[in-house]
Amino acid sequence: MSDRNGATTGQPSAGTDVGSIHRTARRLTASGEELLDEVVAEEEAVALVYNGVSHAVMMATPCDLGDFARGFTLTERIVEKPSEIYDIEVADEDLRPGGRGIEVHLRIANQRMAALQERRRTLAGRTGCGLCGVDSIAEALRPVTQAATKAIVQRSAIERAMAALPGWQHINRSNGATHAAGWATVDGILIAVREDVGRHNALDKLAGALARLQSAAPGAVAPGGFVVVTSRCSYEMVHKAAAIGAAAIAAVSAPTSLAIETAEEAGIALVAFVRSGRLTAYANADLIAA
Repeated sequence: MSDRNGATTGQPSAGTDVGSIHRTARRLTASGEELLDEVVAEEEAVALVYNGVSHAVMMATPCDLGDFARGFTLTERIVEKPSEIYDIEVADEDLRPGGRGIEVHLRIANQRMAALQERRRTLAGRTGCGLCGVDSIAEALRPVTQAATKAIVQRSAIERAMAALPGWQHINRSNGATHAAGWATVDGILIAVREDVGRHNALDKLAGALARLQSAAPGAVAPGGFVVVTSRCSYEMVHKAAAIGAAAIAAVSAPTSLAIETAEEAGIALVAFVRSGRLTAYANADLIAA
């Protein structure tokens, strides 16, 4: 399994040492009560600090935080390309009473930092929330990244990737509380998966992992790949999938109306309710080959 800095991109090993924590719980039943040693998902306040200035505080699972910071910075268009992120450092800090919380320090290009300060945007994230703190409708409904080409995605590839996804969800297997986002090749082979208590966070972690993988081995993330997620598909999920160049986003649960409209605008396919033997295409259905 990867550590807080997100040093790996491959399939993590099984275990409960990262992303989960043991807590004592009391189970009450008609026949009496018992104490249990329960494994629950870790959730911490994670502050993203750019060039010494705190910009966002999100509630997240404290693993793969280097990938999270990198992916968030790219999908939120704080920088335009990975090379404008010069350094990422993850450090525990006394952010709250009791000494809890983590700061992730990023050093980015000066011109991007100037633009960030101009935006005057502060995020106050909560689990599963992707637009907290946006101070205008124009900022919330920003233009979506357009697909370079409208790639055809095979239905069989989507089903293959979704069927393989549970095997990568080792954190969720131990605590039952985390979402996953994975990147699949055109053949439906997963090459990276990230987990988090927040579905947007999981997708940002995936975006960061892919950027790092591509930087280390150009061409490793080939065109025509797509995103699979274990959650519903919202506007923000489509935005982030488009930002990393996905040909499609496939979800196990329902999409929202704005997610469908955004996918249509971006030129990527949106499919949902992916189950064994079936799926439903809501946007750019012609890009899904039966």
